[in-house]
Amino acid sequence: MSVALAGVIGDPVDHSLSPFLHNAAFEHLGIAARYERWRTISAELSQRIASLRAPHMLGANVTLPHKRAVIPLLDRLDPQAEQIGAVNTIARLPDGQLEGCNTDAPATVATLREDAGFEPTGKRIVLLGASGAARAAAYALIAAQATALTVINRTLERAEELLADVLASSDADPYLRALTPDDPDVPEAIASADLIINATSLGWHADETPLPGHLIPATALVFDMVYRPTRLLREAAQAGAATLDGRGMLVRQAALSFERWTGVPAPLDVMFAAFDRAGARSA
Repeated sequence: MSVALAGVIGDPVDHSLSPFLHNAAFEHLGIAARYERWRTISAELSQRIASLRAPHMLGANVTLPHKRAVIPLLDRLDPQAEQIGAVNTIARLPDGQLEGCNTDAPATVATLREDAGFEPTGKRIVLLGASGAARAAAYALIAAQATALTVINRTLERAEELLADVLASSDADPYLRALTPDDPDVPEAIASADLIINATSLGWHADETPLPGHLIPATALVFDMVYRPTRLLREAAQAGAATLDGRGMLVRQAALSFERWTGVPAPLDVMFAAFDRAGARSA
């Protein structure tokens, strides 16, 4: 019996726990499929995406740094991915065409609500970074009627572009601003935030943080999309802030991707349990 394939495309991907989640789900449901890590440098991205057109391919997840770069290589985007301007899931359609989707956006809000009891409506939010994941979060939070969104990014132009795209995709009228980390308005923005989200890669591979700990207010929820213990979360807890790591977001976006590829409901409990087992092994 032939085995269908899916995988995660990025650079690096060695740290990814996604294979544990998807392979547990495939096994639980008796689906003859396997999920792999596909490290892909930028020069090889076009060839990697073309390989997804083969009949045995289900599709792929896309992570840093390719969530925007894959878009011109696809045949179509679903409406949400088109509005966000970033793709984290590619689905191979029955005719071999490739559709770009974004499951990060719904997973972000679901994780905040279900894991932290945080309702974005009417809240002031600071978003660290302007990555593809940051774009998805910004889109989802504005759609959930957040009152204010401040994006802090090393490159001001990227933050401004993100906000312009989000505003163009929304009928809402939130207060939006873009800052660099050394802007004198940063301390005030952080101090008044109800929610601070790290959508940068800082914290993945070293004891780095995108935000000085002394700026974190005790009244904020600090959500780090990195799904491992990080300095940001440690210092947030020391400041008395509530904290949330990326576990729930990873599993929920994976479950939505799984459903795109297979057409069947994802076994969410099985995927959470697989994450916890894999996380314990990799700790």
